[in-house]
Amino acid sequence: MKFLPLFLLITSLFTSHSIVAETDSVESLRQALARSMPDVKPTRISVSPVDGLYEVIVGSQVVYMSVDARYMIDGDLIDIKTKKNISEAAKSEIRLAVINKFTSEQMLVYRPEKVKDVITVITDIDCPYCRRLHSEVPSYLEKNVEVRYIFMPLKGAADMKKTISVWCSDDQQLALDIVKSGGQIEEKTCDNPIKEHLAMARELGVRGTPAIILEDGQLLPGYVPVDKLVAEIRK
Repeated sequence: MKFLPLFLLITSLFTSHSIVAETDSVESLRQALARSMPDVKPTRISVSPVDGLYEVIVGSQVVYMSVDARYMIDGDLIDIKTKKNISEAAKSEIRLAVINKFTSEQMLVYRPEKVKDVITVITDIDCPYCRRLHSEVPSYLEKNVEVRYIFMPLKGAADMKKTISVWCSDDQQLALDIVKSGGQIEEKTCDNPIKEHLAMARELGVRGTPAIILEDGQLLPGYVPVDKLVAEIRK
């Protein structure tokens, strides 16, 4: 037992040295980036599980770089042994940071009496699978899942006008229900966040609708049946 304090001291010294080394390497990469790519402003630089590679977040992009900023890998880092996507954790964090810029008042929200889970759906008024997902909103509410909509009008000016008309309606949910089922509503205009919605979707890297973002930031591209989705988020 008398050797325990010495062991703890040595362990502490090695740990402290490791932390200092990692901090120095991150700072070296930050300085190398500033010299080689001065227009690039990284949000965060951190160590990765691979020796010599550092995770660099720039806006909504995640890349991996050598400490001298000479080499860069643009793609997901996968742990073959655990089958885990290392990059997804950083991407999920980015998505949540982007979404959290918006309050619920800046989205169109279907909220059950008791909220157990929340999904954020990036949608277009007319896309077939968006309509299919919307037809299942009552089932989501029955299962205590809140559905929050961000709009991504992809089909030009007419699509944008229709989306704005939904937002500016006296009853937004009723208006969305009508147009999602192929009906017509009165054209309206008002102050609205639809352009901000579109910018947010693009910042998130969404290229098609629907796109479903879970509470942990995971992105599910495309339509997922309600029963399968709820089972996935509650497993």
